[in-house]
Amino acid sequence: MESGACVQQVRNTFEIEYGSSIEEFLDSIYLAGADVGGTKLDNYARSIERSNKMLKLLTSAVDLLRSRHKHGEQYYWLLYYTYLSPQQLQNTEEIIEKLRPHIINISYRTYYRKRPLAIEALSTVLWGYTSKDCLDILEKFYPDQNIDT
Repeated sequence: MESGACVQQVRNTFEIEYGSSIEEFLDSIYLAGADVGGTKLDNYARSIERSNKMLKLLTSAVDLLRSRHKHGEQYYWLLYYTYLSPQQLQNTEEIIEKLRPHIINISYRTYYRKRPLAIEALSTVLWGYTSKDCLDILEKFYPDQNIDT
């Protein structure tokens, strides 16, 4: 299951079981003066909040890639159906079928050629440099180790 769907499923389960969102529940506990710091519940809530922040960052980066990159629209759909769709596609054939309305003449070869380019473009948006640059930086820090691409 995709991570965004996992977080949403946990949130939904919590709301069904406790009748409020995790944030509302914690706010009510804090207002009541209970100290849940360091407890399992506190750690659970913080973990979900961190996941939400990461998902928001990823969503913003994907949206920026989509609107600003020269191949952004194609990369968006490629990343969406490969990694981000809440509906888990079973194999490459299903992904390519979903991509057909968005990428003209998409083939297996084109998919496998464009997928790393889309990931690298998203990586650049997220981190500000390409993964190749990152490998060069790692090589400078660990010159004696073989760092594979």
